[in-house]
Amino acid sequence: MLDAYWLPIGYALLTFPMLAFLFTLPFLVIQYRKYGYLNKIRVLVIYSLLLYLLTALYLVILPLPATRNTCSGLRESYMSWIPFQFVNDFLRETGVRFAEPSTYLRLFRERAFLQAAFNVLLLVPLGVYLRYYFRFGPVKAIAAAFGLSLFFEITQVTGLYGIYMCPYRLFDVDDLMLNTLGGAVGYAAAPLLTKLLPEARRLDERVDLKTERIGFTRRLVALQLDLLVLLPLLALFMKQSSLVIYGAVCFGYFIVLPYVTNGRTLGKFIVRIRVKGKGPRIRLHELLIRYGVLYGAIGGVNAALFDQYVRGLPPIGIAACFLTAGLVDLVFAVHAAPKLFRKDKTLFYERWSRTEHEIV
Repeated sequence: MLDAYWLPIGYALLTFPMLAFLFTLPFLVIQYRKYGYLNKIRVLVIYSLLLYLLTALYLVILPLPATRNTCSGLRESYMSWIPFQFVNDFLRETGVRFAEPSTYLRLFRERAFLQAAFNVLLLVPLGVYLRYYFRFGPVKAIAAAFGLSLFFEITQVTGLYGIYMCPYRLFDVDDLMLNTLGGAVGYAAAPLLTKLLPEARRLDERVDLKTERIGFTRRLVALQLDLLVLLPLLALFMKQSSLVIYGAVCFGYFIVLPYVTNGRTLGKFIVRIRVKGKGPRIRLHELLIRYGVLYGAIGGVNAALFDQYVRGLPPIGIAACFLTAGLVDLVFAVHAAPKLFRKDKTLFYERWSRTEHEIV
């Protein structure tokens, strides 16, 4: 019976990276927007919660039937409303003799006991998360555990909401009871199980945003958000193959807009950072140097590869353009890569322009 649980766990571990990838951008945006920085404990808790919920869902729905037609051997009812039926199943099947302690180990090989035990264990982690991180009260936590269990049972009895023609598992009131009990057990045990972790309500107490370093991750998130805004204009650039459009977009969005907003693009505004110079307001010449080098020189060399004039060059000319762009990118990568592992994240164009990022 234990082998049946390893398959869903294995699938969860395989598919978690893809789900985590899709989840990362909105997660980072929320963290930077709400808290102003990224807390490692919070990251660990949220991503482990995501993995746990994925695993729990797979344990409930897998293995899937081989066909959509799951109505063969049609049952009279797909719901079991008799409470504590698992007790009767256990007493009927068990080989344990309560007067003989030597038989107690048989419990861990018996279907009825293992099924009940795993139904309890399924939502124990949920109770821990609800008390430690979300700081639910006992009534609210038990209600949440019941709600998640009810969602699992409805998912099963509807055949994954109509994907399968008939349910392939029972709606069982015992599962609701045992799952909810597991959530309550996890809630009660949370202080012991999270003893080595800092209190969730105090994660941000000693954080000074003025001294918090702004890493490349936050800057890349801001850039991704900016690119989403600029996507229609970038599509126009690709269609028209004109460096004039590229230059106008970069100048308007990365120089004029930050000058008006004192160092912020939409992406930077969302993740709560801005570019600052030596004065209280960013100066135009600081932006011209910073983004003239970054998007004018480095970005422009790469954008030129799509320009209609370059495309019209003879093969040797096109090859020379690609070689130039490759060398520029390589030099920039060699310069930036070591900064990933250093406290000083200042890149050369920031040093030249005397600008830096700050949290706002």
